[in-house]
This record gives sequence, structure tokens and C-alpha cells, in this order.
Amino acid sequence: MKIKNIPRAVVILGLVSFFTDFASEMLYPITPIFLTSVLGASMSVVGLIEGIAEVTAGLLKGYFGTLSDKLGKRSIFIVIGYSLSGFVKSLPGLIVTVPAVIISRVADRIGKGIRTAPRDALLASHANGNTGAVFGFHRSMDTFGAVAGPIAAIVLLYLFPGKYSWIYLFALIPSVFAIGFTFAVKDKKTAAGISNKKNYANFWKTAPAEYKRLLTFLTLFSLVNSSDVFLILKSKEIAHSDTIAILGYVFYNLIYALASYPIGILADKFGKKTTFTIGLIIFSLVYFGFALNTNFYLIWVLFAFYGIYAASTEGVSKAWVSDLVPDDFRGTAIGLLTMLSSFAVMAGSILAGFLWDSFGPQAPFLLSAFVSLFVAAGLFLFKR
Repeated sequence: MKIKNIPRAVVILGLVSFFTDFASEMLYPITPIFLTSVLGASMSVVGLIEGIAEVTAGLLKGYFGTLSDKLGKRSIFIVIGYSLSGFVKSLPGLIVTVPAVIISRVADRIGKGIRTAPRDALLASHANGNTGAVFGFHRSMDTFGAVAGPIAAIVLLYLFPGKYSWIYLFALIPSVFAIGFTFAVKDKKTAAGISNKKNYANFWKTAPAEYKRLLTFLTLFSLVNSSDVFLILKSKEIAHSDTIAILGYVFYNLIYALASYPIGILADKFGKKTTFTIGLIIFSLVYFGFALNTNFYLIWVLFAFYGIYAASTEGVSKAWVSDLVPDDFRGTAIGLLTMLSSFAVMAGSILAGFLWDSFGPQAPFLLSAFVSLFVAAGLFLFKR
């Protein structure tokens, strides 16, 4: 089965990601509201939780990316990673405490750390000169789940007002579907028999200079690319409505989902660097907008452009890396990139929470806007 040159294996991985994000995104937009409104946590605590979750995922992304290269196996990590995440999401529905949220979030990220780099390496192995389209399609499927999840959360909140813990329990349903599809994922035969001597030292000696530059700039950008929970909370502050804040996030994901595949195709045609740089410029403008905006209607415009930014960078960056390194090092290359980015996001989320509490919501958004513009300029000026 193919969808415009998208292999069957990529479609199956897309379905796994769709149902996983359906479950995850039922919870993602309500978690900061649940923490602050129900459990009384501060913005610094929200930032700390997101930071811990990201660094946990980051450490494991690097390790399991390299391990999958050594073993020449991808699918086993996909099954384990998605299964772990699927089963821990609902814990706060059973134990309504801040520690339960932390345990659930961190365990979910452990699952993500186990599966991400092997999955992306497997996706790249199925590309045939169209990594942008393959990763764009996968991001599109993933993000359609991120549209369906928050809508389900809104419906559940309407039917059961204030029952945030119930939503955690409902999230188990799509998780079961996601886990079921992982068992249909198979390793590509050409990935078998990879030498078990592959490691970071060997990889770094042979890694192209363009990959190293890209790694540096993306890590720097990740320092100011803090968790999206801050966008949700800023929207709530402007609109004075939980529902509007969640709907804005849904709208962003809808634009992201619709734009990912066509932008991936454009990235294959016009270049990943050009596409990614444009995305960073859009990110900068969006964060300037969130820093200065007090208009209810402008929220929707900002979230729409934020979706264009995400479609221009998330899948494109992995496609870019996949073009730069051979298949037997892709798990390591993607794992190292996502590991360092996760560390940076951890620091950025903690910093954003601190700046918000100390200087108001404008501070973290302005910092992100200026630094992302600097990174875009750096990427644009560097020659291949």
C-alpha cells in the first residue's frame, strides 16, 4: 500500500504515532491547567516538570539511537517505547497528586526516548530520495492525532466539567490502539547485520561538517524553544478561558498537520536549509507576537503561523540529518541531535518558568524571539 510514494511501513508508523499523539495530546494541554488550577503548582514547577521530562527523554534518545545502530534493529525499540508510554499516561487519573503527574510525564518520556531515534532511522531507511516527504507525512499523521486529542479533551471537559483526572483515564483507549499497531512494524532487511562497534567516537570522526554545524545551531535554538505549555498558559491569560487556550493549541496542530506533508515535499525540492531557516524566522515573529499581544483574535493568527513554523522545522530537521549520514549511523546521528536538543529544552523550560515568575510573561517570549532570529541568520550565512 502506498500513498503518493509513501511506503506501507511509513503509513503503519504514521498510524502508531496518530493514536499515540491522540492520547498524549488529550493530556498535554490540560496538564499545566491541572497542575496550576487543581493542584496549586507554580509556573516554576510546571517548567521544572517539563524540563525533567525532556532531559530524561534526551538521555535515552541518544543511547537507544546508538544501540539500535549497533544491533541493526529498530522495531523492538518501537514496540517497547510506545508500550511504556501508552500504559503510564493514565496514572494521574488514579493518583491525583503532583508526584503522580511527574512520574507519569517522566515515564512517558522514557518511552519516547527509547523509540524516537530508532523509529526515525527506520523511517529514513524507507525513503528513496524523498526524506522530506517521508518525514513530513509522518509528522502530519502524528499531528492529526494532536488535533483529535485536545478536541476529545474539550468534549470530555464539557460533559464532565472539572473532571481532569477522568481525561487521564480516557487516554488509555487510543493508547491501546497505538500499541497494537506497533506489532505490525518490521525491520527493513537492509538494516540487519550492522557492526556492533558503532559508537559516538567513531561516528563523530566521520560525521560531515554540515551535520556538526547543524547540531550546534539546533542545540542553541532549543535553549529558547521552551515547552508549548507556556503558549497555552499565555493564551489562557489573554482569553481568560481554558477552552479557548486549548482550542488555540488544537488550531495550531491542525495547521501543522495540514502543512507538514506539502512542506516536506517543498523541502525535498528547494532544500532543507532554506525551509528550516524560514521556519525559524516565523518562530521569531510568533514569539514576538505572544510577548506583546493582548488581543483575543490575534491568538488564532499566531497559532496558525506557529503551525507553519513547526511544519517547516520538526520533520525537516530529521530529514536534513538523514540526508547527511549513512543508514548505519542514522540512529546515532538523530539520537545525538535529539539528546542535546532535549537537554537544551530542559534548561529552556526551567528558564522560561523562572523568567515568567520573576519578570512577567513577556520576558521568556522576547528572549526566544531574539535568539531564534540570531540562529536563523547563522544558518543562512553558513555555506554548505
